[in-house]
Amino acid sequence: MQGLTVVFDLDGTLTDPFVGITRSIQFALEQLGATVPPAEALGWCIGPPLQETFATLLQTDDPQLPVEALRLFRERFSTVGLFENTPYPAINQVLQTVQVAGLRLYVATSKPAVFARQIVEHFDLARYFLVVYGSELDGR
Repeated sequence: MQGLTVVFDLDGTLTDPFVGITRSIQFALEQLGATVPPAEALGWCIGPPLQETFATLLQTDDPQLPVEALRLFRERFSTVGLFENTPYPAINQVLQTVQVAGLRLYVATSKPAVFARQIVEHFDLARYFLVVYGSELDGR
């Protein structure tokens, strides 16, 4: 098994991001004066691109409104929401077992890399991964 590579996603694989993402979505909607659904109704928002999600939530064709919603989301997520995340039980043991077996571990996520790296470091998971890859804030 030496030399093999394993790539992990972050959200929904290493950690449960539900609280941080849903609260940050609610914050953005509230700041815009929009209807704020309960967190339980926002689970579908985890995964798809947030700008498109905000267009749906805001029921708008205005291209600037989802951009502003994303800015507001990141305002909260970048300071609070990214830490409202919970590593899955036993994920450290799983990663350690895979690493000890000689596999190279990476994270690849659609979440902006700047946030993904902070989350992985905050929850002491960085020691398992060679690199954490993610998108750029501009969507690349």
